[in-house]
Amino acid sequence: MPKPFASKDRGSRRGSNKPVEKEFTTVTLDVRRVARVVAGGRRFSFRTTVVIGDKKGRVGVGVAKGKDTAQAVDKATREAKKHLINVPIVNGTIPYEAYAKYKASHVIMKPVKNGKGIVAGGPVRTVCELAGVKNISAKITSRTTNRLTNAQAAIAALTTIAKRYNRMVQVKNH
Repeated sequence: MPKPFASKDRGSRRGSNKPVEKEFTTVTLDVRRVARVVAGGRRFSFRTTVVIGDKKGRVGVGVAKGKDTAQAVDKATREAKKHLINVPIVNGTIPYEAYAKYKASHVIMKPVKNGKGIVAGGPVRTVCELAGVKNISAKITSRTTNRLTNAQAAIAALTTIAKRYNRMVQVKNH
């Protein structure tokens, strides 16, 4: 039974009139319709690829399937939050050059001078923007156009940078 005189605006009941800010920015990279064949026909569902990031060094990629696109996006966003990585950003760029391969996708990332901007295309650009990298040069060197594998390759390259940077910081501190 609903409470009488309940306010429709839930935020004002708690004493705050400010809208709640989202922690992460979400970008849907890809939506695909997939089908499985069962007795009596085909059953369709949707697979979505989502990239989330806080533009302060944390970024993640998630993939999920659902009965409709909204459900698939929600599940993929939860999956991306589970697989966040921390990207080291030094003067608005990455500290090292990196090369990574994920399945059929190959990505090269290089640091550039301040003011150059993000020189990258497709999913690699999206991953770098949501990570908060302001200046970077990246190239997808494979022939694959699969957005999922290209995004995963970008994440793999940023992960190798993070591991190398963390090792260097530990050596300097000891």
